[in-house]
Amino acid sequence: MKKTFKIILNTIPRPILIRLSYVARPVLALLLKGNTFTDPIDGKSFKSFLPYGYGKQRNNVLSPSTLSLERHRLLWLYLQNDTNFFSKKLKVLHFAPEQCFLKRFRKLKNLNYTTTDLLSPIADVKADICNLPFEDNSYDMILCNHVLEHIPDDTKAMQELFRVLKPGGYGVFQIPQDLSREKTFEDNSITDRKERARIFGQYDHVRIYGRDYFDKLRRIGFKVDEVDYTTQLSEEDITKYCLAKGEIIPVVYK
Repeated sequence: MKKTFKIILNTIPRPILIRLSYVARPVLALLLKGNTFTDPIDGKSFKSFLPYGYGKQRNNVLSPSTLSLERHRLLWLYLQNDTNFFSKKLKVLHFAPEQCFLKRFRKLKNLNYTTTDLLSPIADVKADICNLPFEDNSYDMILCNHVLEHIPDDTKAMQELFRVLKPGGYGVFQIPQDLSREKTFEDNSITDRKERARIFGQYDHVRIYGRDYFDKLRRIGFKVDEVDYTTQLSEEDITKYCLAKGEIIPVVYK
């Protein structure tokens, strides 16, 4: 199964994968049903999670039912336990909406919820993150997770995110980050898909962020809280939910 997943992930375009996943999820959830690991997003439990990764795969990380990864489950727990996301009336903008969240967030009556992406077939508004069709100071909350590493001009993207966020609003801007690396590395001359996957972790990434990511957000004008939410969870829960210890959730404020 691991080899099959690797072939699928590296050969089928993402928009097609999104459509195929709606058919595959119920089958996978039934085959892997058990009591060892739990997806906190839907509460379902399994004997194991699936492997996932472009290039080098990580074992036991992809939930069979919601298709959530470690970062999604961690973010869900953070939003549920430490924010007003599920209770306060908020105007929310969600970039590249993840399947594990999309239907659940749309059902929340407290949210005025809009999704956007340049390519995703499940987004409401087709838009370039560097040139957004939204007015200044429009949104109370922005979710922009694992998007900026795909954008050649991430400075312009960050400026647009700052522009459309309301004063007093907040956002979560997760990215793949090497916390042992002081400075972000990017090289636009690397165009080969395999070489990009080897260096940046995925064939369609253009950089690997270091700790200076937080400083760049601050230079744009954001206030940044580097939330290590795994420190607030028990070892039992980290194992049960298959989370990555030490993963930082970048929470920004305007």
